[in-house]
Amino acid sequence: MSRRSKTKQPKRDTVTFTTKDFLPTTREEMDELGWDYCDVILVSGDAYIDSPFIGVAMVGRMLERLGYKVGMIGQPDVKSPDDIMRLGEPKLYWGVSGGSVDSMVSNYTATKKFRNSDDYTPGGKNDKRPDRALSVYCNLIRRYFKGTVPLVLGGIEASLRRVSHYDYWSNKMKKPIIFDAKADILIYGMGEIALEQLTRALALGEEWRDIRGVSYISKEPVYEYIQLPSHQECVDIKERYIDLFDDFYKNNDPITAKGLCQPVDSRFLIQNPPCDYLNEAEMDANSNLPFTRELHPYYAKMGKVKCLETIKFSIMTHHGCWGECNFCAIGVHQGRTIRTRSEDNIVDEAKEFNKYKDYKGIISDVGGPTANMYGYECDKKLKKGSCDFMKCVDSDRLCKTMHVNHGRNINLLKKIREVDGVRKAFVASGVRYDLITEDKEHGYSYLRELVNNHISGQMKIAPEHTEQHVLELMGKPGKQTLVDFKKMFDKLNGESGKNQFLTYYLIAAHPGCKEKDMHELKRFTTDELKMNPEQAQVFTPTPSTYSAVMYYTELDPKTRKKIFVEKDTKRKEKQKQIVVKKDSFCSGFAS
Repeated sequence: MSRRSKTKQPKRDTVTFTTKDFLPTTREEMDELGWDYCDVILVSGDAYIDSPFIGVAMVGRMLERLGYKVGMIGQPDVKSPDDIMRLGEPKLYWGVSGGSVDSMVSNYTATKKFRNSDDYTPGGKNDKRPDRALSVYCNLIRRYFKGTVPLVLGGIEASLRRVSHYDYWSNKMKKPIIFDAKADILIYGMGEIALEQLTRALALGEEWRDIRGVSYISKEPVYEYIQLPSHQECVDIKERYIDLFDDFYKNNDPITAKGLCQPVDSRFLIQNPPCDYLNEAEMDANSNLPFTRELHPYYAKMGKVKCLETIKFSIMTHHGCWGECNFCAIGVHQGRTIRTRSEDNIVDEAKEFNKYKDYKGIISDVGGPTANMYGYECDKKLKKGSCDFMKCVDSDRLCKTMHVNHGRNINLLKKIREVDGVRKAFVASGVRYDLITEDKEHGYSYLRELVNNHISGQMKIAPEHTEQHVLELMGKPGKQTLVDFKKMFDKLNGESGKNQFLTYYLIAAHPGCKEKDMHELKRFTTDELKMNPEQAQVFTPTPSTYSAVMYYTELDPKTRKKIFVEKDTKRKEKQKQIVVKKDSFCSGFAS
């Protein structure tokens, strides 16, 4: 049978969704379900998109499976009581999220210009998500529901701001978000198990303050926890913020972490140790929840959401990333241990796409935070937890106990290609090219799979820079690894008769980077890579990253030595323009 006939779209009965297939978002929908009240009402900075890629939708479906009545309010009007009051008051708690992206990152560029578009807002205009959404939504709830049930924070904005943190947009050290939002409880990380345990405890009137994965405010310290520098110490002495962040960062693994206690004014932030990670069966069960993969009709009448173009027919294969790039917060939020779904469960999801009338056989992405971390982990880490004295991968060194093996990933991709109706399954998530070159047994075969079957015209990789001292501050591999990978990629393209190319994500104005480093980067891309970069971004100091610590303190967190940090907006933009300009390389270096 030819490949063309094998992937021909099968005849199928397509699904049609009504409001009853979603969690209710209006009083009328509650009436249709026969509900007098909601147990939990979830409030989000995104419109209600019922997708496994949307954290608040995953939370809602998980709670629904457990038997709770869950309502959803996406992007409430903060100048009116109409939206926030339309479902009434929940019986157990309000779950408040800023959305799929930190609201300040979503609303502003790295040079603090307001973003006009929002991929999670109907119609695409960025006019629905408030700055510092968690605080705004909590204030909105308390304004119209005096003495209400607990306000529980969750999502990435809450998770990354759960201790004292540097806020780039105000250029200040901010208190833990639970204080500014005046919330009662915060669930950090992915928090699936903490969510279930907290909801049950509140429903039964039981004590919840000992639940792992929960953070809260206390009048008294917890002395058996690690005592962090106070918020005021971090404001007064920048090196104390490094001390705080070191302890915060090292205590994120469920196996090894201890609880944290931080004085904030006259009270204390208490962070319990992280909740356990989901196992493979639990990951599969969450993936099987009845998502419609659509924008709720209440919001659909306002326009389309751009993010659905990417996530509707994409497959998340795993959670977590142990790459530990210093500018990235994935490890702090999702964890540094990979949790995978089974191949059969992933393949079944690919089959389910055939039920949708707008599915054309194209799977937009098969991956996770780092696509080629699927299917293997460090045996030592799985038993004893993440190391607090070394990284899995650091600059050009991969820990000897981390045995990279793309074999299971190769098998998964082959199985997906064999699913009836699949014409193309892209791997659009980030790929660590250094792991491909490290895997002497399967790395070449894995890249051949990508080149032949899972990219179209170009493959995106993220070297970020080429100068060694900048790469070390970023936590990225050296440029020789990039050169070796490009040779492998070019060789495979030649073997396959394809004319595909690499595109490179690059960062300007990262701590430690000067204009002369960007000139060197430009020279390297021109002379060694034979290309003119088109994609470069100015560094954004995202909360809960070591790079943000560097930006704020102007110190290398490892050595505590002074480093150069570009803070002038115009000179940041100039660094970017040095590398993306179309004219030929100029040998004159800036100092």
